[in-house]
Amino acid sequence: MGEGTRAVHAGLPESSAGAPFLPGPVLAAPYHLPGDPHATPYGYGRYANPTWTAYEAAVGELEGGLAVAFASGMAACTAVLVPGLAPGDLLVACSDGYPVVRALAAEHLEPRGVEVRFVPTAEIGRALEGAAMVWLETPSNPALDVCDVAAIALVTEAPVVVDNTLATPLGQRPLELGADMSVSSGSKALSGHGDLVMGLVTCADPERAAAVRRWRDRTGAIPGPFEAWLAHRSLATLELRLDRQCATALALAELLAAREDVDGVRYPGLAASPGHELASRQMRRFGPMVSFDLGRRERAERFLGALELVAEATSFGSVHSSAERRARWGQGDAVGEGFIRFSCGCEDTADVLADVERALAART
Repeated sequence: MGEGTRAVHAGLPESSAGAPFLPGPVLAAPYHLPGDPHATPYGYGRYANPTWTAYEAAVGELEGGLAVAFASGMAACTAVLVPGLAPGDLLVACSDGYPVVRALAAEHLEPRGVEVRFVPTAEIGRALEGAAMVWLETPSNPALDVCDVAAIALVTEAPVVVDNTLATPLGQRPLELGADMSVSSGSKALSGHGDLVMGLVTCADPERAAAVRRWRDRTGAIPGPFEAWLAHRSLATLELRLDRQCATALALAELLAAREDVDGVRYPGLAASPGHELASRQMRRFGPMVSFDLGRRERAERFLGALELVAEATSFGSVHSSAERRARWGQGDAVGEGFIRFSCGCEDTADVLADVERALAART
């Protein structure tokens, strides 16, 4: 079946007369539990929920592994990093990936005696010696660099983890490329409507998935059933949303690259963008995000203020186009004061491009 068909049908129960296509959320803390408490997975709401089960099955189908849902993307990242590394271990991680992962490493892993080696995404394949875990984010956020997941997995015995949030499993399947785990923020393109917070870890190995699930049980980092139901419902339109978003992103990147007053345009699907050849081999879709540099902070802020259709907001992957001056967070992303992270939504491509051109021309 095609990817759009799989996205529509993933995780749905067998059809039966009078039943909904996707059952509604199960809102329960305790369940009826007579006799042997292990006879059913549904005994208490911190351990399992039928709505999670269906959503995890759906994401697992798309990723090609066993998925475990969490309350947020960072809860998912923590479930891999904290129990997976011991004092004396070396974590090799991308220095240009999500800054909160870097903060978690600095504030919690290093004080426990875990050595952390941060390396730019484009160079990480040359810095793997001694690793106990390799943490990749490709394309990276926000610079959109890429690395060769298959080549890295081939030369290291350490578990390889890929943050697949930007690409989604319809853009890139890390487990098929040889990674051991794929981590995603379900808040972004997977759910795609900017209305929930969710995280996922998908594992190739059942024992690893069971360990991740035990961490969730013990820490209580569980998703709400209503959020899980919303996220599952939203998967049905994932391919449709991504196709529009990626088409707009490529058109925007081409428009910006042709302008002399815009620098550093990056989009993995743009032929002139760094890593384009590798991205074309590794990815089927290039994601909704484009990054570029307007030089001065004042010009970037003027541009953002002049946008009428595009919201000034953080995050990415929503049906609503958004943009922000990334340096405003001061999180060490090594980007200039005028660096813009732009997430293309599902509006008409021509309307987004027109809004950007108007805002670039704004003088006040």
